Amino acid sequence: MNSCLYECSVMHHRLSPKEHHFRYSIFMFALDLDELDEVAQRVPLFSRNGRNLYAFRDRDHLTLPGRETASTRENLVALLAQHGIQFPTDGRITLITLPRVFGYIFNPVSFYFCHDGAGAPLCAVVEVGNTFGEMKPYLLRDFSSAGEFRLVTPKHFYVSPFSPLDLAFDFKLRIPGEGLEIHIDDREGERPVLLSALTGKRTPLTTGQLAWFTIKYPLLTLRVISLIHWHALLLWAKRLPWHRKSDRPDLQRDVMRPHASLAVKAP
Repeated sequence: MNSCLYECSVMHHRLSPKEHHFRYSIFMFALDLDELDEVAQRVPLFSRNGRNLYAFRDRDHLTLPGRETASTRENLVALLAQHGIQFPTDGRITLITLPRVFGYIFNPVSFYFCHDGAGAPLCAVVEVGNTFGEMKPYLLRDFSSAGEFRLVTPKHFYVSPFSPLDLAFDFKLRIPGEGLEIHIDDREGERPVLLSALTGKRTPLTTGQLAWFTIKYPLLTLRVISLIHWHALLLWAKRLPWHRKSDRPDLQRDVMRPHASLAVKAP
């Protein structure tokens, strides 16, 4: 079975306009999208499109218009086709993500790594979410000899009230193996203003390991959203500039599940 878990460290280091640093530990699922039903059968604590301690639901991830009942794999393949990538039928897709925990889901970011039938890397997709329930996928095609996908692109997505919308994302995704190493930085021109890193160590996806991580990292998704709001409070206390979501709808583009604020016209 290709699916596994990663025990991870999450790091954020804001450089500007004021410095703010934090780090916390979580674990994430790395799910081969062809193995979802097999994982659900082998691991009693995990279900697909059902209720359980941990549950993967296809509708929690990217869904193209008119394809609301399609699987996550089918929607991703359709998205790649829209960008001129014909994904092979024997290709493999690994999704690194958080599932629902006791029915609650919040995913700041998920990662799809796409390989052909021979195991060669084809592309990656980063699925960024925000607290408004919106989602935006970013496609990474450029794969370097260093073994990582790289993309610098305008954000055009509202992630944090403490980050202006005219920044760029700098993605660096190393192909996961025994270790996980992902960097997502915010850039203002050539200047980094926020550094983020997700690093981790692979461990088997078994009932025993999942039970241990449940004890070690209880209420995983609730912990993530709580930490986001706690650090938002700390940034507010540092008097960082506040950017309202409704101020710049023109800089929020290609958003899936758009919030009502995007209907507000900029003055």
